[in-house]
This record gives sequence, structure tokens and C-alpha cells, in this order.
Amino acid sequence: MYTLIRVYDYQVGAIPAVLADRLWPRGISKARLAQVLWAKDVTPSTALRQWLHTNPAAHYTEFCQRYRAELAQAPHQAALNQLRRLHAQHCGLILLSAAKDLQHSHLPVLAAVLANTTPT
Repeated sequence: MYTLIRVYDYQVGAIPAVLADRLWPRGISKARLAQVLWAKDVTPSTALRQWLHTNPAAHYTEFCQRYRAELAQAPHQAALNQLRRLHAQHCGLILLSAAKDLQHSHLPVLAAVLANTTPT
């Protein structure tokens, strides 16, 4: 199971966590997330992220398609496989982001790709 949590709400636990943001979250010390893997290699490109933020409601569906296409490219496969291995070893993985609206962020797409499913 992939669990999506805002990084600001995260409490260290038994299940490993991955910060899936390209930029380090404001107000969060690196010491607080010392046990968290920072997976910048599985985040949307800067251009795609900025494009989404210009009109999130109108662009989200197309953003999901474009982000899936980015993740399908070879450079992302090693990082995705690393996350899949972590998930298999611990029977779960927490995906963290500073996004205010997690359900309309890149995390549901990433979780679906990791699980080989289509997000709803």
C-alpha cells in the first residue's frame, strides 16, 4: 500500500517514507526528515510542475498524462524500481509532499505508476 501524506503532517514510523518533491519543503529541517529518502528523480520536471500551477483545475488531467509519460522514460526507471523494492521489503511506503492538495498533486500518479495501476 502506498500512503500519501503531507510532509508537514508526517510522523516517523515503522513504514519507510519518501519525500517526492523536487524542492525541499519550506520550514522543514533536514534533521526532522533524516530517515526519509529524498527521491527527486521521480518528481515532475520543473516545466511540467510550473505548467500545472498556472491553472491546476484545468490542467490536472493532462498533467497526469504528461507526468506518466515522463516517468516512463529510462532515466526514471532505476529510482522507480528502488521505491518498488522498498515497498516490497516493508509491505508499504509513505509518499510525502508539501503539496496542499495531495489528491490533485503528482503523488496519486506516482503511487499508481509504482503499483502499475491507473489513478482515479
